[in-house]
Amino acid sequence: MHAPLRKRHGPGLQPPLLHPSRHSSFESESSSKKPQFHLDLWFYFTLQNWVLDFGRPIVMIILPLEWFPLNKPSAGDYFHMAYNVITPFLLLKLIERSPKTLPRSAVYVCIITFVMGASIHLVGDSVNHRLILSGYQLHLSVRENPIIKDLKPATLIDSFELLYYYDECLGHSMWYIPFFLIFFLYFTGCFTHLKEERKMPLSAWLLVGPSGLYYWYLVTEGQIFILYIFTFFAMMATVMHQKRKGFVLDSNGLFLLTTFAITLALIAVWVICLWNDKVLRKKYPGVIYVPEPWAFFTLHIKGRM
Repeated sequence: MHAPLRKRHGPGLQPPLLHPSRHSSFESESSSKKPQFHLDLWFYFTLQNWVLDFGRPIVMIILPLEWFPLNKPSAGDYFHMAYNVITPFLLLKLIERSPKTLPRSAVYVCIITFVMGASIHLVGDSVNHRLILSGYQLHLSVRENPIIKDLKPATLIDSFELLYYYDECLGHSMWYIPFFLIFFLYFTGCFTHLKEERKMPLSAWLLVGPSGLYYWYLVTEGQIFILYIFTFFAMMATVMHQKRKGFVLDSNGLFLLTTFAITLALIAVWVICLWNDKVLRKKYPGVIYVPEPWAFFTLHIKGRM
């Protein structure tokens, strides 16, 4: 017997699709995947942010200088190295859990740029801390610092200004722009029509306070208020756009948005409290006045210790 003939498709007919398109629409992806609050990832983010980033300069101050000579990496440098490895790993894991298929090329470029910027900052911040131990004052500009302005030859001052540029300008830009961009890309997938996912669980409420407080420190110390407020407004615009389609934020999106809202409130309180500080006003001129916490520390607290 002959094997049965397979049905041929006519010239105007297309064979049926065996697999759904990988880049499906947002609505179909959100409907097929039930979002869940990522307690483990948000907890790891909060823990490592407080320990490895905020705790980094504190460890360098507390530990005896004899343990880490000025010509060797300090404890804070090792904290920074760990941060530069753990944070991009957590960001990649967060992207993997996004209900929405995100552009891989954009994610890869963001992660690579983040690692490079954080590494540049590692070197600049390491040298900057040693300058602080030698009397450098963060509330003054590079050329106004007593230990810098008397350097000979005078071209050495230009080298320290270059170091400051790599640390506070280029390093911060390459670090924080991809960092916030990845969070925003993830946020665009945090929408659902499931009623049970329209509120945050108790675990999220326990983390949102420490998380918001950390991002206050990140924005003020990193001098990235414009980047932060642009990201926050973009999130709000995305929420309004998706609301017209009948979608609302899931628990992860609510956590991110609430965290950023708490950060904004803390920044407002911080600026109001230091509004009339003449020294910090001179350090941070211009319309946007957001002093750095460590500049406040060297100006008002370090001398009393």
